Amino acid sequence: MVKVVGVVVAIVGLVFSKWVYGFEFEENGSWVHGLDDLNVTELSFSVSYGVSAASRPMMVGLTLIHAAAAKGAVCLDGTLPGYHLHRGYGSGANSWLIQLEGGGWCNSIRTCVYRKKTRRGSSIYMEKQIPFTGILSNNPEENPDFFNWNRVKLRYCDGASFTGDSQNQAAQLNFRGQRIWSAAIEDLMSKGMRYANQALLSGCSAGGLAAILHCDEFRGFFPRNTKVKCLSDAGLFLDSIDVSGGRTLRNLFSGVVNLQGVQRNLPSFCLNRLDPTSCFFPQNVISNIKTPLFLLNAAYDSWQVQASLAPPSADPHGYWNECKKNHAQCSPSQIQFLQGFRNQMLNAIKGFSMSKQNGLFINSCFAHCQTERQDTWFADNSPIIKNKGIALAVGDWYFDRSGIKAIDCPYPCDKTCHNLVFR
Repeated sequence: MVKVVGVVVAIVGLVFSKWVYGFEFEENGSWVHGLDDLNVTELSFSVSYGVSAASRPMMVGLTLIHAAAAKGAVCLDGTLPGYHLHRGYGSGANSWLIQLEGGGWCNSIRTCVYRKKTRRGSSIYMEKQIPFTGILSNNPEENPDFFNWNRVKLRYCDGASFTGDSQNQAAQLNFRGQRIWSAAIEDLMSKGMRYANQALLSGCSAGGLAAILHCDEFRGFFPRNTKVKCLSDAGLFLDSIDVSGGRTLRNLFSGVVNLQGVQRNLPSFCLNRLDPTSCFFPQNVISNIKTPLFLLNAAYDSWQVQASLAPPSADPHGYWNECKKNHAQCSPSQIQFLQGFRNQMLNAIKGFSMSKQNGLFINSCFAHCQTERQDTWFADNSPIIKNKGIALAVGDWYFDRSGIKAIDCPYPCDKTCHNLVFR
């Protein structure tokens, strides 16, 4: 019987006095929640959102999608899905930013039953208000390009990156991520998004994967003269071999795809040549997406290091424990393994990066999700590559001010990182 390991929620510090948060996981690699999966009530604002204690971000209320029930577009437990919307104004009144929430996946009846009793599977447990920081901020000093857009955070309550469409009546589980996605877009269209002259679909972690998989579909909702692009933050999950020679993440994704009926909603251009699980991995999809896409990712993605490269199931003796908590404790051979992971990431984006319309920001940090945290998105000490930070790089790419193909030199060259250090 596998026991669920508790959240690593102790206040956790960063190199260079920067702050972040921990993981929730299971020993067999069946991740119930990801790095970004902590309730905002569990940690201070400064820890969860990268803002100072004096800077209280704007709180935005939850809107349930009442028309979703008739479409069968419900959370795992059958409750209504929802989103948080802050209206745009001025020059941004007809511009829309949709941010897809992340939070891992569930790949078995057991993990999905557990998940449906959390805010990742039920709107009953969702926060009624959440802070809008980083790319969602309404402050031009914190979010120079998108502060006055219509900004939406679509809550994640299906466990398959908004792509599943099936159910399990015996366990009373609804796998309706694809329907939730469609119902949310339809609802937002009725609230003015149909008149958008600019739109950006973004997401973090599992939401970053969803932003990739739904990118061309999102483009199709708008007229041809609407400027539409997509941004994936920490969504470049790699089909990597773990430290034991196994494929932890592939096994997890296989369970998600098969359990939740994901296959019918994966890109046909991929399914024509590869199996459905392979088509859930972005590396097999990104080069064929027609809509302009920006990939923001840490080369040493902390979630992937913890969850797919060296999870307890692949490292039963704990040789990687100290390295996972703090990259400064990694041995030379462990760093060499992580450099191999970075090389795999760079190989995966080679074809993608050849397109002029696509953008890249791959920094050599031990991090995960950098758009919603204020300190990494846009602050005086935010991470940079060649003197350009993440927010300005994304803005320059979206508004065609310049092409962005920023790839950092390998660790340890970057001194601007907000590296995650777990205690």
